Amino acid sequence: MTALAPLYNHLVMKQIGLATEPQNLDAVFAALADPTRRAILSRLSAGEASVTEIAAPFEMSQPAVSKHLKVLERAGLIERDVDRQRRPARLNAGPMAAAVRWLEEFEQFWSSSFDQLDGLLDEMKKAEAQGTGNE
Repeated sequence: MTALAPLYNHLVMKQIGLATEPQNLDAVFAALADPTRRAILSRLSAGEASVTEIAAPFEMSQPAVSKHLKVLERAGLIERDVDRQRRPARLNAGPMAAAVRWLEEFEQFWSSSFDQLDGLLDEMKKAEAQGTGNE
């Protein structure tokens, strides 16, 4: 029953018009949460690379890098081809764009919060200026 709960929640959210993100958004954020995987994505933004090329700057084994690549591939952030003996990886930025769109939904909230904070700081400065002017 618990395995159906996330699916049920996605269906309910879609029915009430609140499901705007793809269902793999959790996988995208989980993949982006690791600094090594973010560094791999940065490397792949310059072009495709083999596991050996990707592993070069890291102090880890190729199997460890391959595990990171599998996480990125499951999240849809990279694509891999078979080219003779090597399996080059390349960036697929589409899922990141979906994550950015989801985060942008909160932009108005943060802008409003910062505007309120600016207003409060202005009031505090005015009150402080009036307090020092009376002494």
